[in-house]
Amino acid sequence: QVQLVESGGGLGQPGGSLTLSCAASGSSFSIYAMGWYRQAPGKKRELVATITNGGSTNYADSVKGRFTISRDNAKITVYLQMNSLKPEDTAVYYCKALTGGGMGYWGKGTLVTVSS
Repeated sequence: QVQLVESGGGLGQPGGSLTLSCAASGSSFSIYAMGWYRQAPGKKRELVATITNGGSTNYADSVKGRFTISRDNAKITVYLQMNSLKPEDTAVYYCKALTGGGMGYWGKGTLVTVSS
């Protein structure tokens, strides 16, 4: 079992920045990839960014050039640096971990609101 706890959400201004963190615990030694997803009000949950233990990254087109995903393997923590925030970035952001057995685990989410 893997437990994921997100933090860093809150109120951001358009054009501003926020950084999210996701710390893993439990059977975290089995994690080989982690990512961030988001769900805006009334919309489906969508991919934001992913990163493997080897450092390979992927981003949604909507956040390329603005968001950066990174990880600290020693602390089993993944980060999402969000720059040039837009109101459409407003969503609950969820952390996801993928284990070697193909099992996916989700955090409970952290709310990001972008508004002036």
